[in-house]
Amino acid sequence: MTSTAHKAPQGQDAGDAPPPWQQRLRRFGYAPRAEIGLRERLVPPYTRPSERMWSLLGVSPSRAERLTRLAAWGGPLLVALVAGVMRFWHLGSPKAVIFDETYYAKDAWALVNQGYEGAWPKDVDKSILANPDAVAIPTEPGYVVHPPVGKWVIGLGEQLFGFTPFGWRFMVAVLGTLSVLMLCRIGRRLFRSTFLGCLAGLLLAVDGLHFVMSRTALLDQVLMFFVLAAFGCLLIDRDHARRRLAAALPRDEEGLLRPDAEVAETLRLGLRPWRIAAGVTLGLAFATKWNGLYIMAAFGVMAVLWDAGGRRTAGAISPYAAVLKRDLVPAFVSVVPVAVATYIASWTGWIASDKGYFRDWAERPGGGGGTWGWLPDWLRSLWHYETEVYKFHVNLTSGHTYESNPWSWIVLGRPVSYFYEDPAPGRDGCPVDATEKCAREVLAIGTPLLWWAACFALCYVLWRWFFRRDWRAGAIACGVAAGWLPWFFYQERTIFLFYAVVFVPFLCLAVSMMIGAIVGPPGSDERRRTVGAVGAGVLVLLIVWNFIYFWPLYTGEAIPMDAWRSRMWLDTWV
Repeated sequence: MTSTAHKAPQGQDAGDAPPPWQQRLRRFGYAPRAEIGLRERLVPPYTRPSERMWSLLGVSPSRAERLTRLAAWGGPLLVALVAGVMRFWHLGSPKAVIFDETYYAKDAWALVNQGYEGAWPKDVDKSILANPDAVAIPTEPGYVVHPPVGKWVIGLGEQLFGFTPFGWRFMVAVLGTLSVLMLCRIGRRLFRSTFLGCLAGLLLAVDGLHFVMSRTALLDQVLMFFVLAAFGCLLIDRDHARRRLAAALPRDEEGLLRPDAEVAETLRLGLRPWRIAAGVTLGLAFATKWNGLYIMAAFGVMAVLWDAGGRRTAGAISPYAAVLKRDLVPAFVSVVPVAVATYIASWTGWIASDKGYFRDWAERPGGGGGTWGWLPDWLRSLWHYETEVYKFHVNLTSGHTYESNPWSWIVLGRPVSYFYEDPAPGRDGCPVDATEKCAREVLAIGTPLLWWAACFALCYVLWRWFFRRDWRAGAIACGVAAGWLPWFFYQERTIFLFYAVVFVPFLCLAVSMMIGAIVGPPGSDERRRTVGAVGAGVLVLLIVWNFIYFWPLYTGEAIPMDAWRSRMWLDTWV
């Protein structure tokens, strides 16, 4: 008997039927890509508001065209302006050295003034807050365990505005604001939607962890900025490479692009300046903190897969072989040596000095001579310094009140309290008529509803990547994985929730993508889009409300103790 298990539908040839694996995956939501033009597959167009919407608003077609063009930059700039106002509002408050600012603010001040970090005396923070001009910079070198770029950034703000809380937080707030602008533009390019791009930026603007880190002189926000910049550079490079492929492909009699295996497999894509820019920004990332190395490796693999995908779409029969032959070596040279050179250049102040910690190690007896004696003294000394720092990091297992396991980060299991005071009534903003002491706290915690929504969004992104083969979902998943998964290899080490700020932008992209799905795809009927828009709007408003509700815990405002307790939603937050 002839089997009919995979019989083609009536009117369809058996050779046109979907392969069996696609039919089996349909039960999980798999759907093959809709047939669209080759140029649109290589370089998708940006979505545009419907003519029906403009007509309902009474906007003429010509004016609608101008507004659409204006929104491409006007929308992101407006979101960034709102984010900047919030981040710079009372930036110098609390007037204190909070959490690890006690290391980085002082190291940055020494670095920008003498080229290397000094060994600061204990209990000098109060003197700095009282009269920074009276505090001398120590000339004795200090042992530091992070590369210098983040401290150069912090030090630039101190050079502009002095050795004060506002000064050492200024540049971090600038980068926090610029990262919101970048995410708007990155999201727009990724989703081909100005609305979804601005939504991703808005979500980042109202994320509590990103907000607190933008107002604190720590290194992780600086790292996040360079990681996001590198992702954006690679995204632009992807578009440019695919445009070159499209320009080289032949056209048929109707003027439509046609795939061509020879062109797709042999075309050289030429100089790729945005990939070199990605190498610089990735070098700045791991010259801020070493976990940038994991992100560089993950982004490198992602970029190679993007090249293979572009060549496959253009008609390559063996896209990975073509990438191996044409793209892999240029990609490596554009990123890795550039990043390494950037990293070494970041140590220029230490190299030029004669007092930096371990600076003279190579000149001491047994200082790496012999086999490696032909290398410059500074390079051997720097290598020794780095090996000692690596030993420190992997052996850092001392307990801390606010340490947390990376498993708990995504649900905000254990936030970090950067600052806490309980002023008496009538002092430091506590109302005179308060019946008990108030609470002032700066709590490094994400906006809870945003992060808990991100848990569902990550599931959606992974589903869309596996079963819809959506490269955008894969890119978002790569950003989250690169910033999060490496910490699972160091669970014995003392680690904190605020390390997660590196992948917060990608969580916002994931939530934005999920909200886009809630609203509904283009072409949906009016009822579906209306219901979706209402649901999506309610979710966004709840996230914004949640940020406003936790505002006092992000800014260190004095609030009644009962109001503080009402915001401790989980026992582990205390």
